[in-house]
Amino acid sequence: QVQLVESGGGLVQPGGSLRLSCVASGNIFSRLAMGWYRQAPGKQREMIAGITKESVSNYKDSVKGRFTISRDNAKKTMYLQMNSLRPEDTAVYYCNAPAGAETGIFNWGQGTQVTVST
Repeated sequence: QVQLVESGGGLVQPGGSLRLSCVASGNIFSRLAMGWYRQAPGKQREMIAGITKESVSNYKDSVKGRFTISRDNAKKTMYLQMNSLRPEDTAVYYCNAPAGAETGIFNWGQGTQVTVST
C-alpha cells in the first residue's frame, strides 16, 4: 500500500501563493497518474488537477490558469503551485492516484490545510 504525505499548506492572504508537496512511498509512483484533490467545509472532495505519468496535466476550470501541477518521479513527489489564491480555495488538500472524480486508489493521507483569508 502506498502512503501519501501532503505538506505545504498554511494561511495566506487573497492573491497570495503557496506550493504544496505530496510524497509517495514505495516504488510505483513513476508508473501512476496522480491528482490533487480538495475538500472544503461541508462539501464533497473534488479532484482539481491531474497529471499523467508522462507529465501531461489537466485542471478543473475553477483553478485553471492559477494552479500548476508538476511531478518529480526521481523524488517520488508531486507538487501544486497555487497562485492568485482566493477565499474559495480554502480547503484541505489531498493527493492520490485517481480512481474517479472524487475517489483515489490509495488510502487518503491527512491532507494539508489551505486557508485564504485576510
